[in-house]
Amino acid sequence: MSEGRVENLIIVGGGPAGYTAALYAARAELQPLLIEGFQWGGQLQNTTDVENYPGYPEGIMGPEMMTDFRKQAERFGTRFITDDTTELRLTDGDIHEVVVGKETHRARAVILAMGAEPKRLGIPGEMELQGAGVSTCGVCDGAFFKGKDVAVIGGGDSAMEDSIFVSKFADKLTIVHRRDDFRASKIMEDRARSKDNIEVLTPYKPLEFVGENGKISAIRLEQSESGEEKVLPVGGAFVAIGHTPRSELVSDQVDTDEDGYVRVEEPSTKTKLAGVFAVGDLVDHTYRQAVTAAGSGTKGALDAEWYLRDTPGPDPEAHWGKQTGAIIEAVEAS
Repeated sequence: MSEGRVENLIIVGGGPAGYTAALYAARAELQPLLIEGFQWGGQLQNTTDVENYPGYPEGIMGPEMMTDFRKQAERFGTRFITDDTTELRLTDGDIHEVVVGKETHRARAVILAMGAEPKRLGIPGEMELQGAGVSTCGVCDGAFFKGKDVAVIGGGDSAMEDSIFVSKFADKLTIVHRRDDFRASKIMEDRARSKDNIEVLTPYKPLEFVGENGKISAIRLEQSESGEEKVLPVGGAFVAIGHTPRSELVSDQVDTDEDGYVRVEEPSTKTKLAGVFAVGDLVDHTYRQAVTAAGSGTKGALDAEWYLRDTPGPDPEAHWGKQTGAIIEAVEAS
């Protein structure tokens, strides 16, 4: 236990949403504790050029931008733990507990900002060429592929949306899907097929992203039925097979949808538990942009500030006494 201290606010997750929530909370003098994770910075930590975030007219590298976010939150008094949260014990209006390794931190309010991660194909070259022609976000990176032949891997609405957007810049775009049938809605599939520079290649599954001189040059494919291999020359590839929200620590405590995204009482960031808020890509399965995550973090901080302002603080000693009593009873019963 962290010396019996009860924080006003603990923020779990160090991406655009978490850092922005920390900035607003710190400026409101809530003295937030941000458990940012060992690999802090979220998905932008693995992103090269960011050109679509307001305030950076010349663009900026993803890790540099996350460092700026972090410094700004720190300037106003945010404290950081650069380690992973291992357990969350959430309550409904009582003191919440956030476990990091062997330490337990307590708080009156918690903002969940663990984000989401793109699903991977798990094939050779995918991680090695990430940021060197392989991307997981067409809206973020499509403009970098102007005049190139590119491919989008996937068969759902996300793949169709990425294809339609990237086709504005690419000379030729090939949608590669392992089945003949698409999971995408019919209207999205029809929109993608109607583009003159979009072709569909099915049923093929990617086996390898091939690099040349440090950049992607081709995708090695396999025909799903015959096993015949094919090499598709490309100057870029977008993996669009969905995202996985990092909600595993709280999925049995707050409401989540069928895909694991945390449900909130929109337009607020409130979960079903008093004093627990959720922001960023942990909630958003539609936009998934750094700027929308930051906006969501702002909402979360304001919601937490208003909650703390309007809700009498529980007695930490009474809470700790209840916990101790429960432990003693469990030991005696055994």
